[in-house]
Amino acid sequence: MSVLQIQTAEVFAPLLEPARYKGAHGGRGSGKSHFFAEMLVEDHILHPGLRSVCVREVQKSLEQSAMRLISDKIEKLKVSSYFDVRKYEIESVGGGIIIFQGMQNHTKESIKSLEGFDRAWVEEAQAISQSSLDMLRPTIREPGSELWFSWNPRFENDPVEKLLRSADNPPPSGIIVESNYEHNPWFPDVLREEMEWDRRRDPDKFAHVWRGQHQRNTEARVFRNFVVEEFETPSDARFYFGADWGFANDPTVLVRCWIEGRKLYIDQEAYKIGCGIDRTPALFEKVPESKRWPIVADSARPDTIDYMQRHGFPRMEGAKKGKDSIYEGVEFLKSYDIVIHPRCVHVVDEFTFFAFKKDRLTDEILPVLEDEKNHTIDSVRYAIEKTRNASRYDLRRLVNG
Repeated sequence: MSVLQIQTAEVFAPLLEPARYKGAHGGRGSGKSHFFAEMLVEDHILHPGLRSVCVREVQKSLEQSAMRLISDKIEKLKVSSYFDVRKYEIESVGGGIIIFQGMQNHTKESIKSLEGFDRAWVEEAQAISQSSLDMLRPTIREPGSELWFSWNPRFENDPVEKLLRSADNPPPSGIIVESNYEHNPWFPDVLREEMEWDRRRDPDKFAHVWRGQHQRNTEARVFRNFVVEEFETPSDARFYFGADWGFANDPTVLVRCWIEGRKLYIDQEAYKIGCGIDRTPALFEKVPESKRWPIVADSARPDTIDYMQRHGFPRMEGAKKGKDSIYEGVEFLKSYDIVIHPRCVHVVDEFTFFAFKKDRLTDEILPVLEDEKNHTIDSVRYAIEKTRNASRYDLRRLVNG
């Protein structure tokens, strides 16, 4: 008889016990999703015929689901004989099944299709709405059924926070753990470098991103015109690319975006600290279509632009900087409704924390932008600077008409 061995971080051990509600919250790199994926695989082997659903608030394609992670775990644990990974679902022994759905696609009537399911894993639970929770909880009601939640905390009043972390009214039969990078014995070095960088230069960001503390929504924030949600990029999108170069401890960045009316979509990023010029082409190649489309880059390094032009990016050009270009570019970004794909984690971080300076004595907000936490923001400014100049030209032409 073969023995299945799954290495589990000590912080998650309480979640191995039966409970109606199971939750893991905390910062990036804690291994929450990996733990739940492995536990789901284990449950489907131990309980033939188990029926599970992995849900998110919004899921427009399986690429936005946990299906790839679960499939990878099945292969890594060498238990493929227990599963049949299909195009849209995963079948398991004894007629079991794992499906993947978005709660926004459900109504009070359609949610009934999940009656009879034994497990529901809510991924990215910080984004789950109250209405989705109200539909999901009574639907998953089989004897011994469980509701799992994994999330990076956002705001104290998010529905998942009120459901699972309320000191006054905790859930019945609930096991909730906090997991951060220090609880992960397999915390990768590449993330450790980023974590230590944030710890040194940005304590607020470090506390939120890596320690799982709630965001500070201060008056000094520059951008309030953005949302973080998953979307599908149209096949005929006109892409805009922008790049910023790393200096010393700063990151080298490439972003990809596209415009639809007054909405600016940001769907891809490449980001690396300490990226040598000889490794920059390979970094930029990770962003789809980057070799085919024009890229507007920080013009402070013409030698770097020249190098990139000779190494696979011939359509790269320098940004047209000038007096007040930063302020004008930021104001132009504020004129859009910005939608950021959650895979662009560094773009999300910067748009969340970019702020005006404060007077050290009076704490008064000054009309001066912080010159930090803005590398992806600069890249987005560069990417669409020609559209800003075109808009200005058209406006003047009409006024002078």
